[in-house]
Amino acid sequence: MNVLIPAYEPDHRLLSLIENLKKAESDMNIVIVDDGSGDAYRDIFNGAREAGCTVLTHPANLGKGRALKTGFLYLSESGLSEGVVCADSDGQHLPSDIIRIVEAVAEHPNEIVLGSRHFTGTVPLRSRFGNNVTRLVYTFTTGRRIQDTQTGLRGFSASMLDWLCQIPGERFEYEMNMLLAAQKDGYRMHEVPIDTVYLENNKSSHFRPIADSLQVYAPILKFCSTSVLSAALDWILLVLLQMMTDSLLISVFGARIGSSLFNYAMNRRYVFDRKQKSSILSSAPKYFALVVLILMFNYGFMYLFKESLGLPLLVAKLFTEGSLFAFSYWSQHQFVFQARRLPRTSRTIT
Repeated sequence: MNVLIPAYEPDHRLLSLIENLKKAESDMNIVIVDDGSGDAYRDIFNGAREAGCTVLTHPANLGKGRALKTGFLYLSESGLSEGVVCADSDGQHLPSDIIRIVEAVAEHPNEIVLGSRHFTGTVPLRSRFGNNVTRLVYTFTTGRRIQDTQTGLRGFSASMLDWLCQIPGERFEYEMNMLLAAQKDGYRMHEVPIDTVYLENNKSSHFRPIADSLQVYAPILKFCSTSVLSAALDWILLVLLQMMTDSLLISVFGARIGSSLFNYAMNRRYVFDRKQKSSILSSAPKYFALVVLILMFNYGFMYLFKESLGLPLLVAKLFTEGSLFAFSYWSQHQFVFQARRLPRTSRTIT
């Protein structure tokens, strides 16, 4: 089995982890990716080489996502048939838990194996809060619940390496993108409970709470932005058409047609912007079929709130849009904007 460890400015705990893994499995192939740590950490990586590890080096810090893809590409090109387990370098993953993930990968081929923490005991506030938020975002986006979306202890079959290299993301957002892509591409996930270990209040973590969180939640934030702009356009058109025609049916349908054209263009170009976008011929029919479906729901909800319940037009509109927001994002992410897979030769991993 192969263990891949991305490392940025590691300390002695990396060498301790390597030593313990080698004691547990003497023939374990350990690949370390030095993500631009610099000369000050040369002794640590030299120690890893002396312990029998392969060390790949980035000349500058490129981010955890890029480091993982560098390792995946190396293992793929090595032609290895066994799977790979990814672990962090800061001592938060116990060797015994890493071995359990190794065993689970063999038992669950072609599934993503997640070492899931249950956050019992003393857990840093930012770690507990961050995982709760990303877990809600993931559930909202996919309809699937995962206990620990931020775990760095993950296992994959060898056949998944090419797929892993094509997932977008350079930093911490890569791991969230991986879970989102797994849902879309049909990979199941198997969770294995592991111990929750935080050393020195997680001081060694290189996660940037604001910058990296924005990248993790970028798809949701961008979708919210285009949805707000589309809703504003839809509201303006609704009011204008209502004043011109005094017909709720014409107003709702006319406003939705105008705003949906705008929303389709924005979502295709800016929100679901994978490296190779889905073609218009592929995405447009599915998008506007979704528009028709949502339009029927929209009119039904508007009629319920405004005509049956007697709510003001603005209130009825807000309730309606809020009800349909989650369904719209999930449908567009899963079915409408599906980019074709990138060929192996188009990768630019260094």
